[in-house]
Amino acid sequence: MYRLFALLLLLCPLAAARQKPAPSIPGQVDLHRTCAAKPDQTYALYLPSTYTPTKSWPIIYAFDPAARGDRPIDALKAGAEKYGYIVAASNNSRNGEWPPEIEAAQAVSDDTHTMLPIDDRRVYFTGLSGGARVAARIAQICRCAAGVYLNGAGFPNGTTPSPKDSPFPVFATVGNVDFNFPEVTRLDETLGAAGYPHFLRYFDGPHQWAPPEVAEEALAWFRLVAMKKGSAPPDSGFITQQRDAEIARAKSLAQSGNLFYAWREYNQAIAIFDGLADVAALRESAALLATQKDVREGPKRQQHDFEEQENLIAGIVEAMANFRGKTSDLAGAFSATKQKVANLREAADHEKKPEKAIILRRAVADVYVVAMETGGERLAAKEITLAKAYFQVAAESAPDSPNPLRSLAIAEAIDNNRKAAFEALRQAKSKVTDIPPFLDWLQSEPAFAPFRDDPQFRALLAN
Repeated sequence: MYRLFALLLLLCPLAAARQKPAPSIPGQVDLHRTCAAKPDQTYALYLPSTYTPTKSWPIIYAFDPAARGDRPIDALKAGAEKYGYIVAASNNSRNGEWPPEIEAAQAVSDDTHTMLPIDDRRVYFTGLSGGARVAARIAQICRCAAGVYLNGAGFPNGTTPSPKDSPFPVFATVGNVDFNFPEVTRLDETLGAAGYPHFLRYFDGPHQWAPPEVAEEALAWFRLVAMKKGSAPPDSGFITQQRDAEIARAKSLAQSGNLFYAWREYNQAIAIFDGLADVAALRESAALLATQKDVREGPKRQQHDFEEQENLIAGIVEAMANFRGKTSDLAGAFSATKQKVANLREAADHEKKPEKAIILRRAVADVYVVAMETGGERLAAKEITLAKAYFQVAAESAPDSPNPLRSLAIAEAIDNNRKAAFEALRQAKSKVTDIPPFLDWLQSEPAFAPFRDDPQFRALLAN
């Protein structure tokens, strides 16, 4: 435990010795930067084109749930270029146990502090899904974060923001059909009650890194927070520009009939611009909207939607949980559950009312995640038959995704079922949109080692 906290403390300003290996080229992405002191750790790095070693720079450390450093770079690069942030995204941190995640974070922190002039007053963390929880956990423990940018998830399971914490600014974002939409929305309310500076941005989409324009907004918001704290110089033109953009968003929501969300937008703008600019007009607009019935009933409607999502999946989740007790009739229980999932997906695909369709799509995504995570747990426990059942349920919930089929192929290979493994791999490959990473995975996955000389395996490796 002491070692863990010692590692986290090193993420603060005392980070690393000052040896200076050559940095990357400003304005260009380096997707595979090797950590000098930890050659087994790599990260993607972006330096803004205006980078110079003669000044200190804010940095944002990023954690993707599947160790894909290029994904957060793609999302953050435009904002980092516009507002002058360094971005460093681990290629090793992935969903799983905590020690490897913090080891990856430590390695990237050490390497960047050794190589680059970092402004330790402005160190930020971001992540998607489990990577978001990593970012929040580091910030909670190290107390060195100028802010955290959460994508598609909140704080680590079992932890809740508290007034007893040392609050750090949180910009959270979530897609409207993300299964974690309820969690992230509720987190925003909890952050406010606990005294954290906070902002919530919704976007149209599933469980993914938010689009670049949202990331750009997050980095602008962090800059405003830094101005309020005195760790960034004030810029009246920038402040006015950002305030006008917030007013335009709120007005657009109100004009489209989304009064509750317009009211929220005004209140978020008041919170960030109070002390930086005149917010009297914002307060007046928020107060006027607060009198509307649609606004007063907004929280109740949201809660109803969240409960509906939970009710839609309750029976399916319970049925999946009971797979372990169905040793004599697993096939029957699996078939019935698979049909329920198919019915739910059909309902989502054919629902005419947009609001209802969104809830159904969140529910389908929720089933997918539960099935994939439970299948992974059973596979790790060597309960191969159960793992295969869960992966097939996941495949039913997301028929266009190759990921359940990849996991199913691993389970079949471990079970020495060569025919079924190859069939799952062929189906997975047919659904892949980016072939080279799939082929890299195919060649490196240990479960497929016995297949290397099989003509069917070589055929899969052919583009």
